[in-house]
Amino acid sequence: QVQLVESGGGLVQAGGSLSLSCSASGSIFTINAMGWYRQAPGKQRELVAVITSGGSTNYADSVKGRFTISRDNAKNTVYLQMNSLKPEDTAVYYCNAPTVLGYPYWGQGTQVTVSS
Repeated sequence: QVQLVESGGGLVQAGGSLSLSCSASGSIFTINAMGWYRQAPGKQRELVAVITSGGSTNYADSVKGRFTISRDNAKNTVYLQMNSLKPEDTAVYYCNAPTVLGYPYWGQGTQVTVSS
């Protein structure tokens, strides 16, 4: 079992910044990447960013140049720095950890609201 605990999020005006963090515990040796997804009301959950254990990153086109994903392997924590936020970034953000077991673990989600 892997437990993912998220923190951060909240309410910010358009153009502002927020930072999310996600700490993993438990059977972390099964994790081969960590990332963030988001789900806006009435929409499907979508990938925001992912980072592998080796540090390779991938971003959704909609956040490239504005969001940065990073990880601290010693702390088993992944971060998402979100700059130049837009109202369309409003969503529940979920931490995600794919594993070598063939299924991912998910955090509980944290709300990000960007006002115009």
